Amino acid sequence: MAEVLYWISTFVLILTLLCILGYQLILLVDLEFDYINPYDSTSRINQVVLPEFIIQGIFCFTNLISGHWFIFLISLPFLYYNVILEHLADVTEIYNKLNWEKKKRLFKVAYLVLLGMDAYRGCALTGGLPSMLADRVWNF
Repeated sequence: MAEVLYWISTFVLILTLLCILGYQLILLVDLEFDYINPYDSTSRINQVVLPEFIIQGIFCFTNLISGHWFIFLISLPFLYYNVILEHLADVTEIYNKLNWEKKKRLFKVAYLVLLGMDAYRGCALTGGLPSMLADRVWNF
């Protein structure tokens, strides 16, 4: 049962991170097409930066304590990148760094998609969620 909870929490954390990054990308595209002003865009982006880092830390910690070393080692550079660099968007520099900010978030999305595919592969190698759930439900 612990393995089922691990895989479900892994997928939920990855999907949450993808939603947060999608929201940031939408805000940057809206800023690029001048649908939103720079102050609103940067304040909304900065509001979700800290939750993104916390969720990524929880994801790494979950992989560490559950013994999934490969996924932990793959997600560690992403956590290191989030901790070391400055990530808050600046109102005065947002137009100058707009393409860089979009590329950075697209790279994070691609990284998380690959990480999610690897997690799915690991789930399939361990028997998969359906077989684990079926064993729990039908064995009385």
